[in-house]
Amino acid sequence: MEDTEEIMDSATEIQPPVPVVRRSAWLKVLATAAVFYVLLLAALLLTKNPNLFPTLAIVGNFMVPVAYVAFFYERRHLSRLTLPIISLVFLYGGLLGVLAASILEPFFIHQLNFGSNLKIGLIEEFAKILGVLVIARHRRHDSEMDGLILGAAAGMGFAALESNGYAFTAFLESNGSISVTVGVTLIRGLLSPLGHGTWTAILASVLFRESRNGRFRINLQVIGAYLLVSILHAMWDGMPLVIISVFSPELDVFIAESVIGIVGLVVLWMRWREAVRLQTVLPPETEDV
Repeated sequence: MEDTEEIMDSATEIQPPVPVVRRSAWLKVLATAAVFYVLLLAALLLTKNPNLFPTLAIVGNFMVPVAYVAFFYERRHLSRLTLPIISLVFLYGGLLGVLAASILEPFFIHQLNFGSNLKIGLIEEFAKILGVLVIARHRRHDSEMDGLILGAAAGMGFAALESNGYAFTAFLESNGSISVTVGVTLIRGLLSPLGHGTWTAILASVLFRESRNGRFRINLQVIGAYLLVSILHAMWDGMPLVIISVFSPELDVFIAESVIGIVGLVVLWMRWREAVRLQTVLPPETEDV
């Protein structure tokens, strides 16, 4: 009896402590980036050094997307996704998405209307998911939570690079106005969680949920998710043109994108709740994604 107690005591002593999950790191990421953004902006205004502008734009356009991905990473529950994999998807999703969209859109978009907005939605939602497919094609991908996190990373990588492009364009078109550039960066940064990251997370979560035996399946559920996020994307781009006839021009973008963004977040929340439930029922195997 004493021997048994000694074995149990020794096992207790050598057992590693249960790691404490901290769910505030995303706030530290956001706060740290915001502080450095303000410092960089102040330095640029004081010194007039143009070499600071690229760093200012990168920090401003990446801080919210990175914090958004960190938020979901901290809430991954049983998912065994690693930071290197998520970082790769962030990079691939952004670069492949921007390249594919810039190449495909000129072939299909000739004038701006709701039909062209739908085409843009279909093209960009396809382009962003490419980053997830490239990284996950040789790994297990049957966890909805994994798809949700990787989709958020790919979408936010695209959002960060796209916002960086918009900020640079605003800088050129305003003849070097820092205030205009900062305004574009802040508006797109605040709205970014309502758009690209949310839409790609929804699509990727359904794609991973419907996969079987390590193979992606394109079924009605996946097609439906793709059409849903493409329509949300099209409405995000096109609704301001409709609302401007009812409300003042200053409110059209805010109202339209807020409504569409809330709808997307509700759908994403439903996907996240389902992903947590499926993790509890079917916990992942030991192989990392």
